Amino acid sequence: MSHESLVLIIDYGAQYAHLIARRVRECKVYSEIVPHDTPVDRIKERAPDGIILSGGPMSVYEDGAPGIDPAVFELGIPILGICYGMQLMAGSLGGKVEPTGVREYGKTPLTVLEEGVLLDDLPLEQTVWMSHGDTVTAPPPGVEVTARTEVSPVAVVESRERGLYGVQFHPEVVHTPAGTEMLKRFLYRGCGCLPTWTMSSIIEDSVSEIRARVGEEKIICGLSGGVDSAVAAVLVHKALGDRLTCVFVDTGLLRKNEAAEVVETFGRHHKMQLVHVDASERFLSRLAGVTDPEAKRKTIGNEFIRVFEEAASGLEDARFLVQGTLYPDIIESGTRDAALIKSHHNVGGLPEDMEFELIEPLRALFKDEVRAVGEELGLPEEIVWRQPFPGPGLAVRIIGEVTAERVAILQEADAVVIEEIKRADLYREIWQSFAVLPCVKSVGVMGDGRTYAYPIVLRAVTSEDAMTADWARIPHEVLERISSRIINEVNGVNRVAYDISSKPPSTIEWE
Repeated sequence: MSHESLVLIIDYGAQYAHLIARRVRECKVYSEIVPHDTPVDRIKERAPDGIILSGGPMSVYEDGAPGIDPAVFELGIPILGICYGMQLMAGSLGGKVEPTGVREYGKTPLTVLEEGVLLDDLPLEQTVWMSHGDTVTAPPPGVEVTARTEVSPVAVVESRERGLYGVQFHPEVVHTPAGTEMLKRFLYRGCGCLPTWTMSSIIEDSVSEIRARVGEEKIICGLSGGVDSAVAAVLVHKALGDRLTCVFVDTGLLRKNEAAEVVETFGRHHKMQLVHVDASERFLSRLAGVTDPEAKRKTIGNEFIRVFEEAASGLEDARFLVQGTLYPDIIESGTRDAALIKSHHNVGGLPEDMEFELIEPLRALFKDEVRAVGEELGLPEEIVWRQPFPGPGLAVRIIGEVTAERVAILQEADAVVIEEIKRADLYREIWQSFAVLPCVKSVGVMGDGRTYAYPIVLRAVTSEDAMTADWARIPHEVLERISSRIINEVNGVNRVAYDISSKPPSTIEWE
């Protein structure tokens, strides 16, 4: 994907690295996260307009703390250091970094000494979000201090001539109210970036790149009915028209009635060429006896590709496969700058002997950007705002072996959850809301009889991009309705619980 402006975020293990990337993109400037050991030659080759050094959990003077090649500062590219990034920049260029003896954490008053570039026309007294135990006590030679706090005498620094900027706090979080304005000043004034990263530019760039790569050949798309694959399909259809054939694989692990809805929406309403493959028995057979979460994902990923290859064998010249892979999928599936959290069936679960070349037009986007692209493309609201659903489907919401009986139970319970969340007008407020079936049984009483049945766990979270999430504070009366309906309407269930853990330390899905 081509861009008029590019900012690289060098990740030092920050909790908020992905949030920095999102905030930069919200300023309509394209950004990417790269690992801290990215070679200088690679950075120079990318020719970014700006570089942001992220925060990190270590002290810059600790043994083994990630560093920076001093040659980065000689590239002539404007650099913004955030928290650890500012300390690293200061220490590398002759400044002084020391422990404060007092941990500065949370909302903190900031006093502006000189407006400079970052703080120009912003309040002289404002609130920022701090999270550090070390601080810069002396800036590098020629670098001016423009703001301080009670604990940090050097809270903001800059040298416009050298293109160096630093903030001890976190401008990317909402708890720093003027943080986005500071980032805009760095991007537009410090780096000379243009606010051209828009939904229309993303679509235009993607269409051009797809046409250039595919040429006159045919292409197939893995269509699940979720927002990611739907937007990817419509985007590729815009580029290639009838040379795209969508293959919808019914794994038997979808939500209740979802298979029929997908066929109706894309086959009839959007008039795309659609091949419907009912492989439900095949997937359940492959999953028999499989209980390990990673094994489930890899089994499903491999089987998905095998089914696609068989479906494509009757399509002349179809050697490209479209997938709705997103940027968080890439990060969570393990890269040099992110440890493996879980394999996504369309990333870490792909077989090495796959016969397709992948086309992933959404690979650089966060979920909110995908929704915005979908709206720009004219997709209906019920598709664009459908809550995320895992590629492996209900297999990773059944904790234990996947069987036809357990899938049927979970489909019915999950349908109740969605119906009641929509009834309460909470569907758009909640990132994901769904049911989980742990494969254990507990004793219950129904009528005058003893039962021994499954529990259902409700999971609902709020989030901006799924990289972090908080459990949703659903009103008790809504939880009561959900629980009552599931226990009364879904055979095989006698208990309902609500998961109130956040991400981190948990993940959104249970597997």
